[in-house]
Formats: sequence, C-alpha cells, structure tokens
Amino acid sequence: MVNGLIGSAEDWRFAAEQFVTKLPDKVIVHRSACNSSILTFDGVDLMGERLADEVISVVNKSVGVQKISFVAHSLGGLIARYAIGRFYEPSISRDSSSPTVNCSKDENRLGKIAGLEALNFITFASPHLGSRGPKQLPFLCGLPFLERRASAAAHLIVGRTGKHLFLTDNDDGRPPLLLRMVDDCDDIKSALRTFKRRVAYANANYDYMVGWRTSSIRRQQELPKYHLLVPDDKYPHIVWVDKRNKGSTDGEVLSDVEGQKYDLEEMMIQGLTQVPWERVDVSFKKSGQRYIAHNTIQRIESPMSKAATNENMVEILHVAATPWA
Repeated sequence: MVNGLIGSAEDWRFAAEQFVTKLPDKVIVHRSACNSSILTFDGVDLMGERLADEVISVVNKSVGVQKISFVAHSLGGLIARYAIGRFYEPSISRDSSSPTVNCSKDENRLGKIAGLEALNFITFASPHLGSRGPKQLPFLCGLPFLERRASAAAHLIVGRTGKHLFLTDNDDGRPPLLLRMVDDCDDIKSALRTFKRRVAYANANYDYMVGWRTSSIRRQQELPKYHLLVPDDKYPHIVWVDKRNKGSTDGEVLSDVEGQKYDLEEMMIQGLTQVPWERVDVSFKKSGQRYIAHNTIQRIESPMSKAATNENMVEILHVAATPWA
C-alpha cells in the first residue's frame, strides 16, 4: 500500500487492518514507509527506486508468498507504476535466450513482478495523466492564468515531483518522465500489462487536488454525464462502475481525438489504455466529508470519519478486490 504526497504509512493503517480482517490468513499487507513527508518532493523516479528496493526487501522476508498486488493513493499511484517497472521480470522466449516483452496483446501477459504473479493494481485519485491541463488541478478553478502559473512554479513548492506532475522535466533532453512511463516498450517499462486487473478509483466531484480525467485515465468526452451518476443502493458512494475492461484500439483513438489537439495528455491516454482498465467513479456529495474527498477516498481513520471509513472499506473489498491468494 503506497501513500501519496506528504503522506506516510500511517495513512493506510486502518485500511490495511480491514484487509487483514476481511481476508485472514490469505494476505500479508505491507504499508510502504520509504516515501513520507517531504521525501515525496524528491521526484517520481527517485521515490519509485526507493519503493522498488523496499518491496524487494519485504518479498525476500516473506516466506511462501506467491502473488502480489498494489493499492496506491494519489501520487502513490505514479510511484508504484514506476517501481513495478524496476523489478519487472520478463518471461524468457521459447525460441531465444533473450527476454521478450509483448507490447500489443493483453491476453498474453508475460513476466512477473519481484518474482511473483501480479494480480491487482488499484489506484485511488491518482494523477495518471499528471496535473497539467484544464481542471487537472481542480482548486485552480480551470482558470488558464492560474494553471500556467502553477505549472511554472510547482517545482518551487514540491521540488522535482512538481516538475514531473506538470510534465516540465526534460532531463538530458528526454521527454517528460510521465510520458516515458506509459509504454511497455520504452526505456522505462510500465509493466502494467503483467497485472491481471487494473482498477482506477476516481472522485467525480469535490476532489480539489486531482481532476476526474487524470484519475480515471479518460478524455473529457468519455466521462459519464452527471445525470448518469447514480449511487448504488448498497454502496452509496459508488456512482459509476465501468467493468467493460477494454483498452483503446487504434480505431477508437482516432474517433475519440478527432478535432482535438494531439498533446502530451492524449499521448499518455493512448499509452496507458493499451491495457484494459476498470473505472470506479466515487462521489461523496451527500457526505459530511465531501470537501476532503481526495483524502476520504483513501479511507483514513479519524474520530469524525470512522463510521464512514468502515462503509468505504466494504466498498473497495466488494467492488475492487478479487481473491488475493
């Protein structure tokens, strides 16, 4: 379980307890502790390297573990995506001694993560497309002037992480890191294809830190219309579940982007949707915690939110989790 910006392992404590309670003797839950507080300003790549080292250490100490899943909040989703590429182990081709990576067929998942079978990759309000672009950082109210200023000044506030989030990094003249992370065939392997399932939870409203498009990896016209967001009778915070589990095809991409500017965001969407994603849209519109939706979706335990936290954890276990062992 991976925390987000200025977070810590403590953020996932209650959620981890619920997983163990719900699935006793089936899971080992580790809350990452290598990137906390101001260490989250160091950049996605450095944090990803630290997470990779931490995961390898935990796996080496966990006798009998055969499968691995990731649950990440906010910036933690990007950190986890970088890390899995570092300890991705491709399968060996039957016809050659060289590792081969399949870059076009999701049906043929190859390789392992840290020597383990990869099951679930689940993110909550993660800025998969970065924070650059209209309304990707919602508290700026979509004002172009403020968005441009934020893009130019982000690194002064959150260091290299700010450059990565706003895609202003150009180390050694290379494309932005987040763009290089989307393709299994780039110099940085995404390794997302290795997982059996990928699920993106996103706040449909009241998230002032991460926009709906970037957290659900969708184009503006692909977002469900507000009048279609209907809460589930049993799980009222879940308002839309897309389990069609489809990735984009070339034809779909051409249709979706007709008349649009071919920019970095579109390139990232095309790269990330080479593999299927399930989307779960969440709304805390009727909750007293709606104004802190970005943190509420993570199920942080607090005296004022414990009741809601229990309810929310039931939702994640019901909607997102498949057998973990």
